[in-house]
Amino acid sequence: MNTDINQALAIIKRGADELLIEHELVEKLKTGKPLRVKAGFDPTAPDLHLGHTVLLNKLRQFQDLGHQVLFLIGDFTGMIGDPTGKSATRPPLTKEQVAENAKSYATQVFKILDQDKTEIVFNSTWLNELGAAGMLKLAASHTVARMLERDDFSKRFKGNQPIAIHEFMYPLLQGYDSVALKADVELGGTDQKFNLLMGRELQKQAGIGQQCVLTMPLLEGLDGVNKMSKSLGNYIGVAEAPEIIFAKIMSVSDELMWRYIELLSFESLETIASWKAQIASGENPRNIKVRFAQEIVARFHSQADAEKALADFQTRAKGGIPDEVPEVSLNIEGDAIGIAQMLKMAGLVESTSEAMRAIQQGGVKLNSEKVEDKNLQIAKHTTLVAQVGKRKFAKIALH
Repeated sequence: MNTDINQALAIIKRGADELLIEHELVEKLKTGKPLRVKAGFDPTAPDLHLGHTVLLNKLRQFQDLGHQVLFLIGDFTGMIGDPTGKSATRPPLTKEQVAENAKSYATQVFKILDQDKTEIVFNSTWLNELGAAGMLKLAASHTVARMLERDDFSKRFKGNQPIAIHEFMYPLLQGYDSVALKADVELGGTDQKFNLLMGRELQKQAGIGQQCVLTMPLLEGLDGVNKMSKSLGNYIGVAEAPEIIFAKIMSVSDELMWRYIELLSFESLETIASWKAQIASGENPRNIKVRFAQEIVARFHSQADAEKALADFQTRAKGGIPDEVPEVSLNIEGDAIGIAQMLKMAGLVESTSEAMRAIQQGGVKLNSEKVEDKNLQIAKHTTLVAQVGKRKFAKIALH
């Protein structure tokens, strides 16, 4: 194997969980032809988070090696709902929901992907054409017993939890996508292995070249336990404000920090190894976290935003008030308003009970002074800066 292919293989395998089948990929690379590299995204939510970018980063590495990326938006399969890892049947999305969620994808993914080497495709293009006869033919390609080999299906079946027939179709349709696109490589999370291998199987049945499969680890969320997910609230959104991204990264544990760096940083393995050596020699992990947080903010915003986010974080860490604070004007009845109601009206808390809890925990400040009285009344015509927790600020004017 020549040096170029060795180097390419090292880049492709960096951070990956499993490559199937490696010698097949080597043979594909030896041809010198750009490979068709596929990854599917179901538009179940309109916003991408850092968990999604584990795959996007790998796709970008393939592009940098000269290959073509097929960014597949599963607008057809999104109306079924991917059952992977689910303990219950997922409600399908409407066509309108899928279309609306798909709109925001392109603006976000091209912060990472090379637009010139990316083809955005929608699987409704070919799946709508299958028709009833095509669907039945596809369904005949696998047995129920084979489908029940999938861990989540098996658990639900044994637990007497319902599995809808259409859920069995999902892996087949995802596999058929690979047939329609003639994919050379497909990427997915480790939880997608069954579906990815289905693509290989259906390509074989169709008599075309089989794709290689590259699985990537699932990124833990901010809690360090569960997979990053918007529904769990443990996510860092690609489109979030610079200071929010920065602060969220700084909030992760020192142990989880390395997991994030290894899967998300574009720094070389040598640089990351040197960072670990610095920590072992006594450097504060916080300093490494700052470098990484700035890298991520700069990627999705700009270097200037990264510098400003750092300054903002440092100000907040010292208990100070950031330079730019949202201004809120509130019209109140009577001569005064209770602290809890004011915080709710200003959008700093979801409810007055949340405000009460925050005050009890010492997390509320007015003009940098901690509030201890839950029944505090603030007079009309007062202007002040309210803070809840470390990140939420508002300059409130009462009228």
